[in-house]
Amino acid sequence: MNFLFMNILYEGGPEFMYPMMILLILCIILLIKSFMDGDKKGKKQKIIGHLSLFTLVWGFLGFMINMIWAFDSISIATGIHHSVLAVGLKEALLSPTFGMLVFLIVRVGLIALNLKKQH
Repeated sequence: MNFLFMNILYEGGPEFMYPMMILLILCIILLIKSFMDGDKKGKKQKIIGHLSLFTLVWGFLGFMINMIWAFDSISIATGIHHSVLAVGLKEALLSPTFGMLVFLIVRVGLIALNLKKQH
C-alpha cells in the first residue's frame, strides 16, 4: 500500500506532489499544536488556512503545466493512441486531486479547531 501511494505521488509530478505532501504534514503539525497549546490570537489558524489554500492552488498549477506539456507532445506526435492520452490525463489530474484532498483534510481540522474554541 505504501508503495502504491509513493507511486501516485511520483506519477502526479514529484515537483508538485511532494511539496503538497510536505505542506499537509506541516498543517497537521500546526493543527495538533493548536489543539494542544491553544491559539488565542488565531495566528496559527490563519497560517494553516493560507497554507491549505496555497496547496489547492499549487495542485491546479501542476495540472495546468502538465496539460500544457501534454498538448505540446500531442501537437508534435503524428499518431497518438487513445490509451496514451488517457494515461496523460490521469497523471495530470493527480496533482489537483491531491491538492483538493489536502485542502479538505486541513479545512476539517480548522473546523474542529473552531468548534473546540467555542466550548
